[in-house]
Amino acid sequence: MKLSPRDDDSAEKAYRLRKRVFKTVNTLLLWLSLANFIVIIYDLGFSHSPGVVALLGSFYSASLVISCVALGSRLLLLPRNAITKGARVAEYVLFAFQCVAIVGRFLLRGWLAAHAPFARTLFLIYLLFIAVFFIELSKISLSFYRIRFSPALLYLVSFLALIVFGAGLLLLPNATTGGISLVDALFTATSAVCVTGLAVVDTATHFTGTGKAIILLLVQVGGLGVMTLTSFFGSFFQGAYSYQQQIFIKEFVNEDKIGQIFRTLFKIIFLTLLIELVGAVFIYLSLDERLFATRTDQVQFAVFHAVSAFCNAGFSTLSAGLYDYRLREQYNLQLVVAWLVILGGIGFPVMFNLYQSARHYVRSKAARLLHQPPSPDWPAGTPGLHVNTKLILITTAILLGLGTVLFYVTERGGVLAGRSGYGQLVTAFFGSVTPRTAGFNTVDMEALSRPTILFYLLFMWIGASPGSTGGGIKTTTFAIAVLNSLGIARSKYRLEIFRREIPSESVRRAFAVMLLSFLVIGLAVFLVCLFDPGQDLIRVAFECFSAYATVGLSLNMTPELSDASKAVIMVTMYLGRVGTLTLLVALTRTVGSLSYRYPSETVFIS
Repeated sequence: MKLSPRDDDSAEKAYRLRKRVFKTVNTLLLWLSLANFIVIIYDLGFSHSPGVVALLGSFYSASLVISCVALGSRLLLLPRNAITKGARVAEYVLFAFQCVAIVGRFLLRGWLAAHAPFARTLFLIYLLFIAVFFIELSKISLSFYRIRFSPALLYLVSFLALIVFGAGLLLLPNATTGGISLVDALFTATSAVCVTGLAVVDTATHFTGTGKAIILLLVQVGGLGVMTLTSFFGSFFQGAYSYQQQIFIKEFVNEDKIGQIFRTLFKIIFLTLLIELVGAVFIYLSLDERLFATRTDQVQFAVFHAVSAFCNAGFSTLSAGLYDYRLREQYNLQLVVAWLVILGGIGFPVMFNLYQSARHYVRSKAARLLHQPPSPDWPAGTPGLHVNTKLILITTAILLGLGTVLFYVTERGGVLAGRSGYGQLVTAFFGSVTPRTAGFNTVDMEALSRPTILFYLLFMWIGASPGSTGGGIKTTTFAIAVLNSLGIARSKYRLEIFRREIPSESVRRAFAVMLLSFLVIGLAVFLVCLFDPGQDLIRVAFECFSAYATVGLSLNMTPELSDASKAVIMVTMYLGRVGTLTLLVALTRTVGSLSYRYPSETVFIS
């Protein structure tokens, strides 16, 4: 049956009206979620009179109804193929939770008041509002990829914005027990976002439960990366992204194949949450429940330290950290924390490659036993482990083994004295793990010998691996520089590792990163000595190395810093997290390929 022009016109008008209403609903949800988020910050950050509490309750009730209606309307107006099936299911689940919250708030208010604490039911409403806000914000964040910014500049700005936002949250009255200065709030936020762990105030006593939750949130987002989180949720709920958006996201997740970007984002977030969950369970099981007043305190301790360890942050809810007299001999706990740090420090690309290689090995063995052909996804002859994976694993193993031996040799008559044989071994192993950007300590840092401090400086400078939550110049940078130097000594002018040739660009980047790190650390040491002339040079150097490598270890100097020195350490932490080379790339114009070449001439090096 052929439609008349009038029918076509009516269909077109209906489509335009539906599209306009859909856009209006989306805009309403965005602004409503923003208003909810601001009100929640005001509610949690300040103390209120009973009248204000009642007014806030009325606002939450009205906002819950409007949000539920808007979300339901969007689901009805949403085109069938506009988003993925998983995103549609997630939207329906969120809508269902809001409906349940409305029923509980209006119809079961008396029953909930008698059977469930008010704070717990209100907390669920907070989570719903924050979830909607984060989803809408993630969708908006994808529009930044259309702006003609380089990925490096967007990466730098995202961390800077999170630091400023985190400092604002820490300045809220309910976040601290006795208030905090602007400089100290900025320092703490920078340390958390850059997953460093240096603290100018005692995290355990200076911050309330709200403040510690804010720090933990900043550590989690800073460890994963702001753009990684927003890109994943934005692309998930929006349904698709342009080629330009994929090019931008590729720079954040170290993924060469553009078609695998969304899958890689999902793997990063899923693996992070899974490891942190398993780590929290093992930490909980390794704790003596007699050390905590309630089981809730024990759970909170396990979750906080699992996230802090995997993100290589080094923050603790205890004043003395893991050196607390109740935990310094809890060696099973220390091993769990150490392995969380190692997993967070080897990088997501390595973990993905290890998983793929193990899966291929099992499948190939099974296919051989069943006399089946090899899987087409991984043809015969394909290498299992990448060169990057092998280099990272070998370098990490050497550093861990060498660090354990050095710590045991230099501290056998020092901080290790008086411990059992097993305790000395675990403490020495932990002592080789923690300077690799972890920041936890199980010994008195001021009691360390000078040789230990010196090799700590080297280990902190090397740091973790690329694509991880840790800092430093990275293990691959150090390994390539060492191997290239050995090759030059043997008059070998190509760098070859595991029967693969490493491009000269990688070698140049390695030496550039090393040079820039020395310049930043040297300038930081100079400025701190200038602003705090009474400090010992070793302590200053240790602080600056720790800040640049985002380690968080300190010789108890951080609280003694002047405001000017705190600013220097903040900038050093920021540069160490985002990368000095990344900063130069963001601020300079890309030259690209050169269409000319000058005559060559030798420059004497030595």
